[in-house]
Amino acid sequence: MFAELNFNDRLREAQSRKESILCVGLDPDVDRLPRHLLRGNSEAEAVLQFNRTIIASTHPYACAFKLNLAFYEVLGRRGFEVLQKTRHMIPADCLTIADAKRGDIGNTARKYAQAIFEQLNFDACTIAPYMGRDAALPFLEYPGKAVFILVRTSNYSSIEFQSWPVEGVPFYELVARHAVRWNMDMPGTIGMVVGGTHTEAPAHLRAKFPTVPFLIPGIGAQGGSMQAATQAATIKGRILVNSSRNILYQASGANFATRASQVAMETQHRLNQLLTPYQP
Repeated sequence: MFAELNFNDRLREAQSRKESILCVGLDPDVDRLPRHLLRGNSEAEAVLQFNRTIIASTHPYACAFKLNLAFYEVLGRRGFEVLQKTRHMIPADCLTIADAKRGDIGNTARKYAQAIFEQLNFDACTIAPYMGRDAALPFLEYPGKAVFILVRTSNYSSIEFQSWPVEGVPFYELVARHAVRWNMDMPGTIGMVVGGTHTEAPAHLRAKFPTVPFLIPGIGAQGGSMQAATQAATIKGRILVNSSRNILYQASGANFATRASQVAMETQHRLNQLLTPYQP
């Protein structure tokens, strides 16, 4: 039943079931892994062990997991295997996002979509929209899946392009308008990446796009505002608030899983406190 729903319904059910809007980012940086995991193990094996432990320790507090593909591709020929195995470790009651930031056209975009949604069976993917609708439409052909368009990203230098005034509005708002149009008559769901480091963006975009799901990164190590993020939450406009490094790397010793679990629990609790009157 769960797999047959559209993405917004699946997100609502996952968040209601888990009482959480937290998305945990699985960005396993080999240089920051606890050293004991690398003793006697290859980098790929250490990453798998790290991911398995993090998923088990944070799963009670998360409704989704986001995997940044760069941290798997850097592992070389075993990277795809590690990515596949990590994807299969994630319990069925959590949604999965491939943070791939794909952005190509035509048959190439279609192959990217097949890899992410068919081979790896992710529930959602991030897309760079610079090449226009051609980059998004192959992903939107999949019922029950979501495409999170990079709209207002959390990095500092995003102001170089995204804040430019175009047609009387910031360029990022124009991108968002086009993305919503791309979704017309397509079975998939358009979502937006809206960085929590820009305190005005989540509420501004929510006012313009009341039902679009938002993926909000940047509230952990990048110093973004949980309060600004949760202001974009409504009953019809769901949000996923992502935290990666701030959860993964709280400790570098044998207690890394315990500390990750504690911070995930604290983050979930704080987000839920800020959600009044909205409840996931």
